[in-house]
Amino acid sequence: MRIAVYPGTFDPLTRGHEDLVRRGAKIFDKLVVGVADSPNKKPFFTMDERVQIAREVLSHYPNVEVKGFKGLLKDFVRSNNANVIIRGLRAVSDFEYEFQMAGMNRYLLPDVETMFLTPSDQYQFISGTIVREIASLGGDVSKFVFPSVEHWLNQKLGLTPPQVINK
Repeated sequence: MRIAVYPGTFDPLTRGHEDLVRRGAKIFDKLVVGVADSPNKKPFFTMDERVQIAREVLSHYPNVEVKGFKGLLKDFVRSNNANVIIRGLRAVSDFEYEFQMAGMNRYLLPDVETMFLTPSDQYQFISGTIVREIASLGGDVSKFVFPSVEHWLNQKLGLTPPQVINK
């Protein structure tokens, strides 16, 4: 069985992330979306919230499983019997960091490959950071995230959908 792990913070899960999951799910028998605790990144959503959000968005993929994890990625990959790590590359700026991480993962897990996927054109510029910033300023994020994610953002930010005021 070909098993891949797609790790990330997913804070929150965006349409770009889902695009990579959709494509990865076609390639592998099983795709495990690993939601990293990432305390050093000081996530906006808790790990449990991010796992729940990802499960809501990705539930229609029969061969995709969402799990939270703490600690080293290598241990999570091993515990899921995966032989591939999927990473997304949005821009050249992502490449240097991801290349370095792929080298370290190859050193720690010599029998595990890293596969880089680029998002579809319409998602290349989307990041969780940008989505959170737009949402926090009351902007429309519906083109970047799924409705359930937008609801989670609005709820966490204490926002209600914008209202049109006629004078």
